[in-house]
Amino acid sequence: MRDRQVSRGALRAREFEAFVAGAAGRLLHAATLLTAESPHANPRARRLLTRTLAHTYARWDRLHGEDPYDCARQYLATRFARATWHRYGALGRVRPDPRAPLAALAPQERLILVLRLYEGVAEEQAAALLGLPKERVRTVCDRATATLLHPPRPADPPRDPRTADRKAVPS
Repeated sequence: MRDRQVSRGALRAREFEAFVAGAAGRLLHAATLLTAESPHANPRARRLLTRTLAHTYARWDRLHGEDPYDCARQYLATRFARATWHRYGALGRVRPDPRAPLAALAPQERLILVLRLYEGVAEEQAAALLGLPKERVRTVCDRATATLLHPPRPADPPRDPRTADRKAVPS
């Protein structure tokens, strides 16, 4: 009996190690996009990944044919959303790294954009996962995409009213 438990535990560990070897890089990239950190300095994303993998390992025996990557991705997304909401409020007050690709987006916009475009999650699935109407997910995704494709221009410096009325005088 004991030998069978040991061999099941070893098999479980090998299966999970194979899963981590294949999925950890992509999950870390998704977490880095969500947290809007630099890919080279991403402690929040690494903590999020560690919690996600720990949760997936704890559920490993109860997956029963479910896709472990899908379960890990769902946990990653809901953990990010919950942590952002509870720790930083609805707007998320953590300043993203300006070099991060999604730094210009709000946390909810990053979450929906990463799920829809990077992870390829269907609109209906993303809406169900986040508890939002499908139309809201579509609107947020469209707005986030537009923000990334057409970033706002920096404001022109204010003109000096004393020089605005003068005409250039040829010398």
